[in-house]
Amino acid sequence: MRKLTYYIAATLDGYIAGPDDQYDFFPFEGEEAAAILADFPETMPAPAREALGIADRSAERFDTVVMGRATYAPGLKAGWTSPYAHLKQYVVSRTLTSPDPAVTVVDDPVALVRELKQQDGMDIWLCGGGKLAAVLRDEIDELIIKRHPIVLGSGIPLFDGPFAPARFVPTSTRAFDSGLTITHFTKDPS
Repeated sequence: MRKLTYYIAATLDGYIAGPDDQYDFFPFEGEEAAAILADFPETMPAPAREALGIADRSAERFDTVVMGRATYAPGLKAGWTSPYAHLKQYVVSRTLTSPDPAVTVVDDPVALVRELKQQDGMDIWLCGGGKLAAVLRDEIDELIIKRHPIVLGSGIPLFDGPFAPARFVPTSTRAFDSGLTITHFTKDPS
């Protein structure tokens, strides 16, 4: 069965973006960028793939991306109606109509993920954001958190929803000299 993986960058204090959707403070350079491009090339948006020299790289883990409307909005504003054209793309929204035939807009993320998990394919990447992650918390099988040594004080949290503890078990961590860590967690089976 396919897994839903929440693969996301976060700050030390648990934010994935600033209070006004800022995210450009997350560095993408050097050894860390090389590791991300090697392990997760499919998570780079289509417009950046050629510039990064990975346009021809096949998917390593994911063939499908699910994102919230707010996560989709910056690319759309830049004219990227199909930001991950190399993946099957789903945007969760109650108000958006699909601006591109390659993007499917849905309003029930839980039903969507349960249906996708039953289909053949690679794993499913939950791209963001925090409200969608909270709605899908029980469906998330794995977390991969790129934790940057940055503190914001406020912003969009990893999970932006009601109090509902869910335990995940760390399975591996890769640390970089910059202080970035990439930690893999799996859902606690108990």
